[in-house]
Amino acid sequence: MRHILLTAALLLATSANAADLTVFAASSLKTALDQIATDWQASTGNSVTISYESSAKLAKQIEQGAPADIFISASKAWMDALSNDKLINDSTRRDILGNTLILVAAGNKATPQDITATLDLAGLLKGGKLSMALIDSVPAGQYGKEALDSLGLWPSVQDSVAQSDNVRAALTLVTTGEAPYGIVYASDAVAAGDKITVVGTFPETSHKPITYPAALTSTAKPDAQALLDALTAPAAQQIFKAQGFTLPR
Repeated sequence: MRHILLTAALLLATSANAADLTVFAASSLKTALDQIATDWQASTGNSVTISYESSAKLAKQIEQGAPADIFISASKAWMDALSNDKLINDSTRRDILGNTLILVAAGNKATPQDITATLDLAGLLKGGKLSMALIDSVPAGQYGKEALDSLGLWPSVQDSVAQSDNVRAALTLVTTGEAPYGIVYASDAVAAGDKITVVGTFPETSHKPITYPAALTSTAKPDAQALLDALTAPAAQQIFKAQGFTLPR
């Protein structure tokens, strides 16, 4: 009985000392970050709640007072916005990942294409929709619009674009066949598996570098620093790499 009581006391003490952390993360991170968070919880005893959405929506939620310990954005611009409002701890900010912008097609029979100014993207659509994240606010949509503009392809497809609240929602339109083609990240293609075909990769020179900055918020709990550090540790970085992300150079 004494042993049982001692064990129960230790468990209660561990539970009392465990941190309950909240992470706001760009939706493209979901598959990899879920795995990393599970591993981190198992090794530390702390709990992590992750809210996935577009970087734009998450930044605005933080601006409105939503409680978060860590913010991971798919765009420097949205992290800059929070920095300007002193809502993140600038000394903790770091670029943890990169990504690649790709054109994907529903199913596994699409023909690979060189994505250049001569690509007949409108012809590939055959009257169907081109699925993208919101082009005015969501990083994946912004990068995609920039790339299409750079290649001179935007005027021919702008009336065919179906916009979604975040990149994973844009991916879903393709995996379900509602849109024959979409512009997403390479990591999204890994998550989708054989439901889509990677048709081609947009030239790096056609858009700004895709960078994921991460930082503690100004109200972060002390234990959040350990989780932020874990995101750049070798184990986590290998998980990100396996899920299609690029690592900082």
